[in-house]
Amino acid sequence: MEETISLQEILKIIKKRLLLIISLTIVAVVIAVALSFYFITPIYQANTQILVNQKGSSEEVYSWTQMETDLQLINTYNDIIKSPVILNKVIEELKLDTTHEQLINQITLSSESESKVLKIEVQDSDPEQAANIANITAEVFKEEIPSLMNVDNINILSAAKVSENPSPVKPNKTLNIAIGAVIGLMLGIGLAFLLEILDTTIKDEKDVEEILGIPIIGLVGSIPLEKVNKSSFKSHKVRGNQDA
Repeated sequence: MEETISLQEILKIIKKRLLLIISLTIVAVVIAVALSFYFITPIYQANTQILVNQKGSSEEVYSWTQMETDLQLINTYNDIIKSPVILNKVIEELKLDTTHEQLINQITLSSESESKVLKIEVQDSDPEQAANIANITAEVFKEEIPSLMNVDNINILSAAKVSENPSPVKPNKTLNIAIGAVIGLMLGIGLAFLLEILDTTIKDEKDVEEILGIPIIGLVGSIPLEKVNKSSFKSHKVRGNQDA
């Protein structure tokens, strides 16, 4: 016979172990706060934009064929920017203590659909370093692309700048704390039900019925200790009189 548990019983278990659940939730939140504020290194982001656009007369610049050519080149430019030809020069110019592979992981390239604007985003633990990498990468790419592809269609639209009070993009402290609270709550509820399952002590007549498999036909009420003592005292008194 399958055992089922009602919603009322679930709420009863949660209420019974509420202190445990709250305690684990608080502990998880405290751990998330400590990790987010003191242990995880904050990461800052800077970005610069470059425009892919052929130089020439206005008719040539805005011709449909030329625009299609520029749009198709963006994917190629993404690969070139992340190539050793560009990034190794960035490392040399900024004297970075990193490798080409590590620098690739710091750079993200993106562009909107049908847009000739390419965004270079750089993440680093130092906000000023992130801006420098973004700007130098754009400048080196602009300098090298004419010799690499025999084209001159790169213009830097905006340089990366560092604000007075830069805010890190990682870690997301609010999200981490929320995740910690959810994990703590789930652990607390799971542990509460586990303790209830492992608790095999008999607490009431329902437990007796489940263990023995027979119905309860009667109950013996508890006798207050005071009445037991008085009854015992009277019994001794009567017996003492009889012996006399």
